[in-house]
Amino acid sequence: MARTVLVVTALEDVTADWVIAALNERGVTVVRVDPADVGPRLSFGFRIGADAPAWSGLLRTESRDVELGEVGAVYHRRPTPFRDRFARLPRQQRDFAAAEARHGLGGVLNDLRSAVYVNRPAAVARAEFKPGQLRRFAELGLRIPATLVTNDLVAARDFAARHPSVVCKTFRGLPPGEDGRAGAIWTQRVHSDDFDDSLSVTAHLFQAEVPKAGDVRVTVVGRRVFAQRISAPCGALDWRCGSWDDLVHSPVTVPSVVETALHRYLADSGLVFGCFDFALTGDGSSPDDWWAIECNPNGQWGWLPDAFAITEAFADILSTEGSGSS
Repeated sequence: MARTVLVVTALEDVTADWVIAALNERGVTVVRVDPADVGPRLSFGFRIGADAPAWSGLLRTESRDVELGEVGAVYHRRPTPFRDRFARLPRQQRDFAAAEARHGLGGVLNDLRSAVYVNRPAAVARAEFKPGQLRRFAELGLRIPATLVTNDLVAARDFAARHPSVVCKTFRGLPPGEDGRAGAIWTQRVHSDDFDDSLSVTAHLFQAEVPKAGDVRVTVVGRRVFAQRISAPCGALDWRCGSWDDLVHSPVTVPSVVETALHRYLADSGLVFGCFDFALTGDGSSPDDWWAIECNPNGQWGWLPDAFAITEAFADILSTEGSGSS
């Protein structure tokens, strides 16, 4: 069994709460830490040398202490950004302190040689780029929509003229506004008449619309695969934009060739876990019905009907040495 599981996340994280509860039920020692607490609430002293080529030393939180050598697994969820910790400092001091904390404390916590990571932050950062995801999906034989990444008005209008229907998506979520509240920009249909010179300001993601019968969320944790078909009663283009209480979920079987591709994708990306979104045409029995849209390497899954089973899959990997990939 893993000696200690380190859960790196913010104070309010329901997803992490579930996994921690499952680990506690198994009698696994868990230490929860938010690196942005660096200061009186979080202290550390880490050492390494030629005679001991692995990081050791004590990490002290308000409630628990952990010796790095005792950490067998790290569940890296969603820690508070370091910049928030130093937000009240003048800009130069804030940026300096945040960078030092990220490279020092974060650098050590992300480099525990003997620990299993779900997932390594560097692997997550690399895997978050949608253009790279689409390229790898295609290489693995998955169907993907025709896609254009552009800031060019002529290219956008030409793309729209080539396809019966085109949608626009964001690459990332909408960041919080001045009031600290986050927002969202949903996938939406666009037409060539919508385009003007303002398109040149930044990059845009356009795709040929898939005539889908529904959507599928596939959650892969290690070798275990959980798939739920999602139907929006209102027929919304983007199921996320309405009330999630109205969504209809039903389990669906992932074709073996698609499942193999997903495991390959995660392995090639250095990931243990990922949430894949598919647009589904037909009844899903054929691999040709499955259109790969994206993979969130640190996605949410607590709202799914099989959340309990997914929680147990996380606990299995984190509590068993040698499981998953480091």
